[in-house]
Amino acid sequence: MSRDRGPRRPRRLDRSALIAASVTALSLTVSGCVVVHGERVVLPAATRAEAAEALRQFTAAYNESDKAYDASLDADHTTGALAAIDSARLKAGRANNPDGNPSHTPLKLTDAKYTIPEKAGWPRWFLADARGNKGGEARWLLVFTRDGLEDPWEVAYLTLVAPDDVPEFKTDEDGWAEAVPANSTDLAAAPADLSEDYATYLEDGGKTFADGAHTSSWRQLREKRSTRPGLVTQYIDEPLTNGDYAPLALRTKDGGALVFFATRHFEKQTAARGASVPTPNKDVLALTDGEIKQSLTMEFVSNEVALDPAGPGQVSVLGRIQGLTSAKGE
Repeated sequence: MSRDRGPRRPRRLDRSALIAASVTALSLTVSGCVVVHGERVVLPAATRAEAAEALRQFTAAYNESDKAYDASLDADHTTGALAAIDSARLKAGRANNPDGNPSHTPLKLTDAKYTIPEKAGWPRWFLADARGNKGGEARWLLVFTRDGLEDPWEVAYLTLVAPDDVPEFKTDEDGWAEAVPANSTDLAAAPADLSEDYATYLEDGGKTFADGAHTSSWRQLREKRSTRPGLVTQYIDEPLTNGDYAPLALRTKDGGALVFFATRHFEKQTAARGASVPTPNKDVLALTDGEIKQSLTMEFVSNEVALDPAGPGQVSVLGRIQGLTSAKGE
């Protein structure tokens, strides 16, 4: 979101002092003084203490909702792609286990590191990088965002990546990071274009993305599935770019960017005459409308994290978490 920048404050003033100064300046408008709009001041998105508290609150809410299979318990702490994936998972779980999750194990996130960009305007956001007690050695990358000072911090993106794949970020002398504009032209691909580029790549291939588990290998797996005897499988991929699905990017130390983005995917299975679609598992059935006779169409939301290099090059998709959000039988 683009805003005119107001007078620059000294870097070493803390965030509370900056907000107080903005409010004071605003109160002087009655006497004819110049207005300084707080939303136009370049500020760190959060203090490190606020970021740590946001992670603590998210983890507590996530565990409560997972234990009870109740999406309302973490609805104030998730948004965008994660909210779509998580709420559907909890809906299916509750349908099959009304009394709660019989295999619940609390999520524990430790060794958290926070990358907090300075920026003006809303939304403001930051990255938490933590070690989880699930997912093996992978690091949990959680992007927190909010649209105003009175709003709670919500996680829009959640991905898991190998520890060695987490890049070093560009920071200033005070340790604050740099948010990369969505329309940036100094990268291999503009962050705003990555969702559509990825959807196009999955359907048609191309050179935008480097080979890997979430690119070339995934395309090969889908091609193999589409040619099973007696069953035709079709795929449609769509970008997700608006509102809480907007891409977010951080400048890396080498001049590139780590970009978080989302996509939507449809998979339709159609059985040959006289045959039937393979019976899906109970979680899929819990999210399915209609009767599965000849076909089953499943809708997924996916969130990805990618390294987007400076200048010419290929984008590397480091991690992807995908979840079924709905299905329809015909």
